[in-house]
Amino acid sequence: MDDHYCVVDEGARTVSSNDTTTTPDNTPGKPPPDAPGDSSAALSALLRVLGAVERAGNKLPHPFWLFAVLSAVLALISWGLATADVSAVDPAGEKTVAVRSLISVDGVRSMINDAITNYATFPPLGTILVVMLGVAVADRSGLLAAMLRAGVAKVPARWMTFALAFTAMVAHIASDAAYVALVPLGGLAFRAIGRSPLLGIVVAFVGVSAGYDASPLITPMDAVLSGLTTAAAQTVDPGYVVTPLSNYFFSLASSVVLAAVITFVTEKVLVKRVAALPPEPEEADGQAAHTAGGTPEVELALAPEERRGLRRATVALVLYLVVIVVAMIPTGSPLRGEGGSIVESPVLSGIAVVLGLLFALLGAVYGRAAGTVRGGRDIPDFMAQGMREMAPILVLFFAISQFLAYFKWTGVGQVLAIRGADLLKDLGVTGPVAFLGIVVVCTVINLAMTSGSAMWALVAPVFVPMLMLLHIPPEATQAVYRIADSCTNAITPMSAYFVMALGFLQRYRRSAGIGTLASLTLPLSVAMLVAWTLLFYVWWALGIPLGPGAPVR
Repeated sequence: MDDHYCVVDEGARTVSSNDTTTTPDNTPGKPPPDAPGDSSAALSALLRVLGAVERAGNKLPHPFWLFAVLSAVLALISWGLATADVSAVDPAGEKTVAVRSLISVDGVRSMINDAITNYATFPPLGTILVVMLGVAVADRSGLLAAMLRAGVAKVPARWMTFALAFTAMVAHIASDAAYVALVPLGGLAFRAIGRSPLLGIVVAFVGVSAGYDASPLITPMDAVLSGLTTAAAQTVDPGYVVTPLSNYFFSLASSVVLAAVITFVTEKVLVKRVAALPPEPEEADGQAAHTAGGTPEVELALAPEERRGLRRATVALVLYLVVIVVAMIPTGSPLRGEGGSIVESPVLSGIAVVLGLLFALLGAVYGRAAGTVRGGRDIPDFMAQGMREMAPILVLFFAISQFLAYFKWTGVGQVLAIRGADLLKDLGVTGPVAFLGIVVVCTVINLAMTSGSAMWALVAPVFVPMLMLLHIPPEATQAVYRIADSCTNAITPMSAYFVMALGFLQRYRRSAGIGTLASLTLPLSVAMLVAWTLLFYVWWALGIPLGPGAPVR
């Protein structure tokens, strides 16, 4: 979910999200040498900008402390606004909302008494934990890795770029593990069909990073974003609920469009860019360059037991879906909502449980067939291992949950949203203009704050209520945010996975540096941002629902 700090060991070379890259050819604290041909004025300017962003971003504290500091700042702001008797009239309920100070008797009591409740009732907490219990089984059993490899193993050469890009969209179900599994696989797949492995690495990396919030499947990020959006929307409408399926239709279409954009730009631009790179000695001899240490590469072909596991997991998937569909046919089925509604059914409102059970089932079936699950005890062990990996997110959620609770209790968010909505109305700002503003603001922020959930937790309490008062559904605001949260992930060195992708790139080209990777990802990042934004505007104009029961306007 773009929330983890990552350390990747590649033989004698180690890179991390908080360290500068060190290679045998340069000293610590300096960027790696740029590949020949990266000295153009435009690229030099880009590197200066990226260097400035990296230096500024490195000065930011860990997201936990960032929200702790923001909570302290909020306390001071609430005290000042409350002292000035700042208020606003809520047009929804026609009642006056006054700012309350956290630096008061009631404020201090609230912070202490409600801390546990704030955390325990934080909307994304239970949802993401339930989903990840199942995903952990699917991951630890080897199912997710086998799925990714199967996605590109037998694809015809002429379709490899699109297949790899679309597989990256599917890989988002594996959250951050998609980077580790698919990026090296991309290089291997392209080399296997006689194409530059550099292209395969870039296509896989950009597909996972710049397309992070688009997928044909429901992903853990859907659960996190919908939970945060729900919390923000409830400051205006306490009964409003945004489900993980709220952007599914748009996300599904986005995954196809983005895979096509990646394919087009790769074949029309990046192929020429890579071909123009001067050959290195190893490449001139027909040998791929590798980093010191000779890290083993991923095997592309599936073993017989893995193919057997995938076949049985596919059968289990079909049976699972058939059982749910058949169970929902009777109008009085407990899997239907009030009045026989499908949109408000427990299957959709409780999609986290449905998905958690599905992934656990598929992982268990695959594991038994592939030999990675030897007994019933392995299943809870896999779940426990997955929960241990969730620890950084759980710690961050505590800080975020308190900040959002303070934001709601003080009324600062509501007053800011009401005043902001009034200002937009006075200026004649419409939905499309507001959407563009969100895209620009969040895209810039994303260069430094690459944690998608942390950034949405920061801006959702303002953007969601403000646009709700302009009669724009929270689901639409969330869809716009997904665009801004994704596309610049592939060009910012503040992302741990940008540095990791550079490490994989250097397996095949020793002299590759930040400029090399940026020059390959920038055209894709810009093209995806433009195409994805245009897709949303077309979606908005046509009034197509963003997901089940989720209107776009």
